[in-house]
This record gives sequence, structure tokens and C-alpha cells, in this order.
Amino acid sequence: MKRNVGKTDMIVRIIIAIVIAVLGVVYQSWWGLVAIVPIATAFMRFCGLYAIFGLNTCSTKE
Repeated sequence: MKRNVGKTDMIVRIIIAIVIAVLGVVYQSWWGLVAIVPIATAFMRFCGLYAIFGLNTCSTKE
């Protein structure tokens, strides 16, 4: 798997995941588990949808 998630994109995904998880806890909903997806893609630095659509937010230096 070639990296296709850049540093800024990774930070945004982590922030979004935290917000989703907190809302899931506050509203006591299983939807908070959806936070697993952005966390996983952020730390793996690979997004399957980016690969399908040919997107890449990594800089050439990374």
C-alpha cells in the first residue's frame, strides 16, 4: 500500500475521529465507532477511496 494521506490530511482525520468518538459517547450511540475509520486511515497513511479516485495528499518528500 502506497501512502496517499499527507500530514495535514492525517491531522484533520484525527480531529474528525475525536469529534465523532466524543459525540458517540455523549449521545451514547454506537455510531461513535465510526471514528475507527478516520483513525485507521490516518495512522496507516492510506485511504482506499483516495486510491480508487487517484487522489494523493502526500508531498513528494514524505
